[in-house]
Amino acid sequence: MSKSLLSRIRPPQKPKPRTPLNFLSPTQIKRLVNDVSEILRTHERWEETLETRFSEEEIAVSDVAPLVLDRIRDVELGLKFFDWISRRPWCSPDPPAYSSLLKILAHSKMFPEIEYVLENMRNEEKLPTHEALNVLIKAYSDSGLVDKALEFYSIVVKTCFSFPNVFACNSLLIVLIKHGRIDVARQIYDEMLHRDDSETNYIDNYSTCIMVRGLCKEGKVEEGGKLIEDRWGQGCIPNIVFYNTLIDGYCKKGEVQRASVLFKELKLKGFLPTLETFGAMINGFCKERNFEVIDRLLLEMNTRGLTVNVKIYNNLIDAQCKNGSVVKAMEFFRRMVGSGCEPDITTYNTLICGSCREGKVQEADDFLGQAIKMGLMPNKFSYTPLVHGYCRCGEVVRASNLLIEMMEKGHKPDLVTYGALIHGLVVAGEVDVALTLHDKMVEREVLPDACIYNVLISGLCKKGMLPAAKHLLGEMLDRNVLPDAFVYATLVDGFIRHGDLDEAKKLFELTVEIHMDPGVVGYNAMIKGYCKFGMMKDAISCIDRMIKGRLTPDEFTYSTIIDGYVKLNDMDEALRVFSNMEKQKCKPNVITYSSLINGFCRKGDSDRAQELFRDMQSRGLVPNVVTYSILIGSFCRDSRLAKAALFFEEMLINKCTPNDVTYHYLINGLTNNISNAVAVKRNEFQENGKSVFLDFFGRLILDGWDPRTAGYNAILVCLCQHRMLNNALALRDKMVRKGCHSDSVTFVVLLHGVCMQGRSREWKNFLSCNLNQGELHIGLKYSLMLDQYLPQGMTSEASQILQTLAEDYRPNNQEINNRDHSLKVSVA
Repeated sequence: MSKSLLSRIRPPQKPKPRTPLNFLSPTQIKRLVNDVSEILRTHERWEETLETRFSEEEIAVSDVAPLVLDRIRDVELGLKFFDWISRRPWCSPDPPAYSSLLKILAHSKMFPEIEYVLENMRNEEKLPTHEALNVLIKAYSDSGLVDKALEFYSIVVKTCFSFPNVFACNSLLIVLIKHGRIDVARQIYDEMLHRDDSETNYIDNYSTCIMVRGLCKEGKVEEGGKLIEDRWGQGCIPNIVFYNTLIDGYCKKGEVQRASVLFKELKLKGFLPTLETFGAMINGFCKERNFEVIDRLLLEMNTRGLTVNVKIYNNLIDAQCKNGSVVKAMEFFRRMVGSGCEPDITTYNTLICGSCREGKVQEADDFLGQAIKMGLMPNKFSYTPLVHGYCRCGEVVRASNLLIEMMEKGHKPDLVTYGALIHGLVVAGEVDVALTLHDKMVEREVLPDACIYNVLISGLCKKGMLPAAKHLLGEMLDRNVLPDAFVYATLVDGFIRHGDLDEAKKLFELTVEIHMDPGVVGYNAMIKGYCKFGMMKDAISCIDRMIKGRLTPDEFTYSTIIDGYVKLNDMDEALRVFSNMEKQKCKPNVITYSSLINGFCRKGDSDRAQELFRDMQSRGLVPNVVTYSILIGSFCRDSRLAKAALFFEEMLINKCTPNDVTYHYLINGLTNNISNAVAVKRNEFQENGKSVFLDFFGRLILDGWDPRTAGYNAILVCLCQHRMLNNALALRDKMVRKGCHSDSVTFVVLLHGVCMQGRSREWKNFLSCNLNQGELHIGLKYSLMLDQYLPQGMTSEASQILQTLAEDYRPNNQEINNRDHSLKVSVA
């Protein structure tokens, strides 16, 4: 309606002589304005009524139009009246009428209509009034249209040779600072100062506060303080708002001590700290993790009768989470709820992020559920940490579902969210799904960065999908996403993994040709390739080239070279590189030691390997499953089962989880050396201590058990003893798949494992018992034997459960039939 009405504004007509407005008394004018306003609001045939009313006064409609428009606040009524004026014979809206219409449109933020009216005025060479321009500056500023606001400011200053009022200028200062145009804001502020005089106030306290806040936002807190000092005594009275602004600025800048000086100063000058003052101070000390001072501030707040609000609680909870203490964050959360302060979505997002950071993903998920139950709307900051957390736990299905839920609720996942899920999918081996997600994010106009491409290319290389990896590299270049050194290093490593050394060399040289520094990672990938193919001279040459490029070889560089020499059985060169590594102050890592240990084990020198192992531990390095498995395998091949058992049980004590290679070495070692395993030399036991592993295996063999089944059961005993129940259950499934029967001993061992974890009442959730009465009695025998292995002072309920099962045993029909059949045969 508004645009159609405006379009009917006609060019000016020759006006008909009327009575001047100043000939009427104020009472007559007021009555006329009220009557016109009422006619427009209530009369259906308002045009005729208006004609009659104006004819009674014999006054020019254009003269009274601005007064009527200023009285009318309804934009449609204003447009209707303005349209009527412009259609009257010999009548044309004058600048005051246009200006009053502009003010109505500005109050309603009808910017296209404002532009239309201004265009008409330009065509008629009419200028808006100073008051109208002030209103326009404020309206455009308040709506964030900073360039248009500046345009009107320029009209006032340069065309009208005047200056906007303080309210318009303050709105303009706010929007300029919000858009980071602090220099322009400062120019206008300085002009406000220059124009200010005793007759007209073009600047006030609020103007200075806006400017100070803007300077503080830019980190120019000292300049903001100087601004206040310069204004004091010149119509600017210092107040708590100025102090709060400066304190907040210093705290956000990280200069909490300077904020503390101001905090003390304001109290000495008689100002009372407000909630905002304490909030700024607490936020500053939260960033410093100074919880002692925070406690004092909270106590002072309480003394002054100030209640901690949600913003302060959020800062406290966030500080504790970032300090790695979700427990203490929860204490503040409970205090917050207990005080009647309702948490907002930021509170829950902070707890979700903190819990995920500590690996407590289920707790984080529970917080998301609580937030939804409270009617809060989760956002991308709620979902992204959970997506990342579930991916790190390997639960990519749950992570994917959360992404879908996030999108269904109208939140657009960002690069971080997509990146977390893509990384999780690649780690889980779901590279095809990760590629599909990559396509989806591109469809939604979220373009991958070099990091996401690197993850995808790495996943494709590990899967042997090199053409697809090269295609992604091409896509990166097409999208102007510059590959970094890690992307090229990943591809080089991919080609090497699949035996294509020539392609790897070409890509590596290309990296150098395009003047991209391959970095230590890139050189290490190429060195790894040369070592894999036994090309040690080329590997050493690559190190020399690396050093010439002012890059320092790291522990992975040296470890790769050492491993290369080990695989060539050249232990002298391996040790020489190891010595050079230490001279260069490069600390060997677990991989370095594992390679050397492997080298000596390959030579049959397991004693030297054992010395290196102990040297590694003395340096504070923790052996991993590869290190332990190398030694266990070596001792098993040398028929030194007591040593193998010693290292196996040591790795369990150190909570190092065995893998399939470890199990393979142990089973083969036991089955290939049964006699040695049963009759281990007494002096070996005296030297190394009694081995539960070998002792239990020996008893099973003497009782006639199959060696492989006995070996698996002995391993299960050790796993359960060290509270690795989940690993034991997984191994039980593997032994069954490999054709080893899960028997009564297996059941008893696992039952002991369940009971040792204090879950004896839940044993049926882990195990199913299909043992007959005879098997139960055999199991009870071994259960009593296992009780002897329990740590001193510890008891297990496993034997009691078995005793109860044996007493309550009821044979099934098949067993009864078998027994009856056996009886008939014996009678016959």
